[in-house]
Amino acid sequence: MPSPTLTVGFDLDMTLIDSRPGIKAAYETLAAETGVYIDTDLVVSRLGPPLQDEMENWFPADAIAGACDRYRAIYPDTAITGTTALPGAREAVEAVQALGGRAMVVTAKYEPNAKLHLAHLGIAADVLIGGLWAEGKAEALLEHGARIYVGDHTGDVRGARAANALSVGVTTGPCDEEELRAAGADVILPDLTVFPAWLRTFAAA
Repeated sequence: MPSPTLTVGFDLDMTLIDSRPGIKAAYETLAAETGVYIDTDLVVSRLGPPLQDEMENWFPADAIAGACDRYRAIYPDTAITGTTALPGAREAVEAVQALGGRAMVVTAKYEPNAKLHLAHLGIAADVLIGGLWAEGKAEALLEHGARIYVGDHTGDVRGARAANALSVGVTTGPCDEEELRAAGADVILPDLTVFPAWLRTFAAA
């Protein structure tokens, strides 16, 4: 059996949840309010990096902060109910807890909105930390002693490696197996449905 302090981190968007419909709706509302054209299909094809990075593609520099604030305010009413849990998401979190461990979510998303997603979908993570991206995620992973970090983006791989955690990549997001492996992922899974069995094998080793 693993140590009861086994901590596994998960990314949120396109790792645990398919937030594309909700995010698309939030951007469409923002575009309608501001009159700024936003290619929402393109936006949801490349989820992962911080909100500000995406806004830079559509708004002038002096309007980015305001656009981010408005998007975050719009988000609870437009993005939560349209978002679904990805296959195996709840079971993956529960698999960590069944082994006496702690499941944490570390995401670039604004933390209050990330919390709404987890509550709405019944994903009972033990720890949630928002506002961290790529290598910045190592801050939270190191603080909580995470041995594994699971994510769909090369930025998640970089975060895991910066925290000396095992990087588990899932190909449910914008990055394919080749990209995740090239970034340094230690393990590649097609999705989270196979994660519980993998974790049991890892814990027994």
